[in-house]
Amino acid sequence: MIHKYRFKNFFSFAEETEVSFVLNRQVPASDLVFESPGGARLSKILAVIGANGSGKTNVLKPLPFLGWFIAHSFTTGKPEKENPVKRHFFSDMEDSEFEIEFEVNGRHYRYSLVINPQRVMHESLHIKTSKFFSFIFRRDWSEADTAYNIRQQNFGFAVSEAEKVRPNASLVATAAQYNVPSALELVNYFTTFYTNVGHGGRVHFEPREMHLTAEYFHGRPALRSQMSDILSSLDLGLAEVIIETNYHVDKETGYTIKTKYPFCIHRYGKQEQTLSMGFESSGTQATFLLLKMILPALEHGGLVIIDEMEADLHPDMITSLLELFIDPERNPHNAQIIFTCHAHEVLNDLQKDQVLLTEKNPEGFSEAWRLGDMKGIRRDDNLYAKYRAGAYGAVPNL
Repeated sequence: MIHKYRFKNFFSFAEETEVSFVLNRQVPASDLVFESPGGARLSKILAVIGANGSGKTNVLKPLPFLGWFIAHSFTTGKPEKENPVKRHFFSDMEDSEFEIEFEVNGRHYRYSLVINPQRVMHESLHIKTSKFFSFIFRRDWSEADTAYNIRQQNFGFAVSEAEKVRPNASLVATAAQYNVPSALELVNYFTTFYTNVGHGGRVHFEPREMHLTAEYFHGRPALRSQMSDILSSLDLGLAEVIIETNYHVDKETGYTIKTKYPFCIHRYGKQEQTLSMGFESSGTQATFLLLKMILPALEHGGLVIIDEMEADLHPDMITSLLELFIDPERNPHNAQIIFTCHAHEVLNDLQKDQVLLTEKNPEGFSEAWRLGDMKGIRRDDNLYAKYRAGAYGAVPNL
């Protein structure tokens, strides 16, 4: 469960920026809010709204980056490759800074990272004990020694192996390769980040994604059934979605290749027709692909990070997808979602604490603030009408 994250000097954000799911006791109880095992009040949903070029995508990027770096930088990053971080292009600082607070099995952690393309400069992990954080490990680069100084406290990673950590890999991802239990727990947690955001921004759907998603649902009958029911309920003219096996011969090798592909069954009275998903509307296809990220998070818990949630979707369909997170029966493990959106109608379905606004100032620096943290915003305000009227800022200046 994500509590909050902070970052500095990363893409269009030069100054320290905080994005928080934490809610105070004045926020009224609702199905948008839940209490974590550790006792924190957290939001299930955070919508990021602002003009084009204001930094909406960039405010999401720290999450998939941290998820990848903490959990997978050792296994998927090549030893000679630079760290995939990009500082603000007007900044004199070389390093980008990150911090994320999260909860795993009731334990509240804080992970900090200072990094540049060449190396990690600082990495640390703390755990909250009572009101304070105690360090589990700390790793600092020493220019004088041209080596890392590493201190541990109940982390359990052999010192001889910890000293070999690469400059482009996290200590957590490295320790997980040696089956350090606490590292494996964290890797498993960050594997529950589901996103369409990459280093360059939103990852656009490719034709092969349809096959991969079909393969995913084919091997998970329970999720496949949920996917079919949800698509059928969204007034798309569908009765059922099935996954079939296709065979074709590769022209170069002559081998027969087996793939999975989705087909939609349409029923009208006694008539029935089957249509390839590729011939369905872009909204149907987009929803099918989005459910590959949403349903596993709902099943086990996790975080969904989606850029341009409204792409190919009617605003009412966005509301239906968000209701999956709001419904306690559909979301028994309190999965969370953060998304960017231009369909401002979603403001009618959210409270002010579930809205993050972004804006870029004339000097080219992005800023972000939670609507609930602004003074003078009433809980019974019509957020949609006031935002459209420009009362909150974060609107295009055309």
